[in-house]
Amino acid sequence: MLNFFALLQSWHEEAIYGNMASELWQKLRLVIVQSTEVELPIDAKRSPFNIGLDLDLPPFRAGQVESLARCYELYLSADKIEQLMELVAGHPYLVQLAFYCLAQEKLTWEELMQNAATDAGIYHKHLQRLLGNLNAHPDLAAAYQQVVQATEPVNLERHLAFKLRGMGLANLQENAVTPSCQLYRQYFLH
Repeated sequence: MLNFFALLQSWHEEAIYGNMASELWQKLRLVIVQSTEVELPIDAKRSPFNIGLDLDLPPFRAGQVESLARCYELYLSADKIEQLMELVAGHPYLVQLAFYCLAQEKLTWEELMQNAATDAGIYHKHLQRLLGNLNAHPDLAAAYQQVVQATEPVNLERHLAFKLRGMGLANLQENAVTPSCQLYRQYFLH
């Protein structure tokens, strides 16, 4: 894996600084997608993740959620869109999964809302994966318990706050941390 990263790094450098006469290198574009929750022991000098531009996928807004629902031929009331936004805060994957399951008639709206934060709900695999990641890092698990139990934003050590944000579990407001959505607060409070 590390050799692969070194190869990508060398291609990037060749395209930027190398043989400018070569049209092939001038056309090279690399797009690398990563999740910050994976912690690989990578040499910073050979990592492809220390170059380029970082982009965060923002949560969907209510209008975007409504448009996506129509793509699934779901015509939800403004109240239901608001309920879903309150639950998942526009998280693209969580919204899409809800609409997919509703469109496939795998569950009703009431079942979705009632079971969302349980191991019987459609999000159980996603939530269990996050729980497993937290359980593998007791310091993160303890910090996140503080966050979900609090009614106000919580000040955490910076490295813990950034890791929780990188996992998608938390939002940062200056130096304070809140759960990124009510689904996570409900699930991790149990």
